[in-house]
Amino acid sequence: MKRLILILCSVCLILFVFNAFGQQKNDKPNIILIVADDLGYGDLSLNGSKQIKTSNIDRLANEGVNFTQGYVSAPVCSPSRAGLLTGRNQVHFGHDNNIGGNQPGFNSQYLGLPLTETTIATRLQDLGYTTGLIGKWHLGTAPQFHPLKRGFDEFWGYTEGGHDYFSSKRRSIECNYKKVQPITYLTDDKGDECIDFIKRHKNEPFFLFASFNAPHTPMQATRADLELFKNIKDEKRRTYCAMVHRLDVNIGRICKTLEEEGLEENTLIVFISDNGGPVGSNASINAPYNGQKGTLLEGGIHVPFIMNWKGKLPLGKIYKNPVTALDFAPTFFELAGGVKTDKVNFDGVSLMPYITGKNINKPHKRLNWRFTISAAIREGDWKLIRLPDRLPMLYYLPEDVSEQNNVSLKNITRTKALLKKLGDWDVQQPHPIFLEGYEWKARQLDFYDNKYPLKQPSE
Repeated sequence: MKRLILILCSVCLILFVFNAFGQQKNDKPNIILIVADDLGYGDLSLNGSKQIKTSNIDRLANEGVNFTQGYVSAPVCSPSRAGLLTGRNQVHFGHDNNIGGNQPGFNSQYLGLPLTETTIATRLQDLGYTTGLIGKWHLGTAPQFHPLKRGFDEFWGYTEGGHDYFSSKRRSIECNYKKVQPITYLTDDKGDECIDFIKRHKNEPFFLFASFNAPHTPMQATRADLELFKNIKDEKRRTYCAMVHRLDVNIGRICKTLEEEGLEENTLIVFISDNGGPVGSNASINAPYNGQKGTLLEGGIHVPFIMNWKGKLPLGKIYKNPVTALDFAPTFFELAGGVKTDKVNFDGVSLMPYITGKNINKPHKRLNWRFTISAAIREGDWKLIRLPDRLPMLYYLPEDVSEQNNVSLKNITRTKALLKKLGDWDVQQPHPIFLEGYEWKARQLDFYDNKYPLKQPSE
């Protein structure tokens, strides 16, 4: 009898240990961060597009949380990604500009994400995650900035800001875990690599940065996808629609893989664009928002912003308070079991208590932006933009989502107050550690005077 009791106790102890281990493992969700490149806000059927049916992206929102007031911290690729991956406003560490060629007077050794900053990949690595980057980096090409030195265990992609979709003759693909296969169509190849990463690491907590370059230029699509949009007369717009369609298809493939591998209930999926669509260069549409990539108008910084986690996040929730891409890193860190210390510094906040209703306050009292010639502040429903060649632009967004009515002179007291808050914040920021070419300043200023489509085209 004593022997039987001893055996039963041993079995119970083993079951307890395995159960505790399983709970500990489940407490660390897999995290997939999917980033589109230069996607127009209005180019998802979720957001009103009548030309592009993005059923897979729509499903992420309809079965998860759709943040209708989601912002990025910069209106162009590199600084936006610097903020996204660190959870810190990139202006705080001098990463204001896009990465291009090094300018006279600047040290090229600093042309990248500063080594003083810690990426969320590094933080998750320290918490036991396997980390992978598939696709675009654009945070420095020098060896010290390489993604494999910035928290990623695996890298399949390229360190520059863009890539041909059909060929790697001009710019090769790097990979540290296998021989790189010939490119077929880059968006599909990235989908393949994401699926492969998920399957190889399904038995351990993983962080996958699925960094697509679609629908960034060059404008290249497959013949089959172009045929789907043959009714669209404008060639650039037709190609763009085909590229977004192919992006949506591959996001669907990633989601299907999670389902097949039984990982849906233990995987947080995030979808965002790194900035608004550059209307002129890729025929994107940011409707109903005015502006484009490179501006601090809504069309440059107000982006699709989705979180999906089956069984853990509210189903079909629409969250209407302003949030920022800077919130992703602290959210991931908290979910992975990270503990805030003096060495863990985020400008964003974890979104989990706000999504679940544990915190009924707004995540942010105000949001600030600074980008080359421009700066902006949003406080509550009011937004002010400061440019060098004109009076401030003040908009009351609930009544003017398209920013058509500058009411700065009608609200002088508020205009002065917001200018003061923006200025006080601005003068506390360090100098940029690198600059893009001066010719971009005039181009960005011109963007504010362009006319943009504010309504969806018919089918």
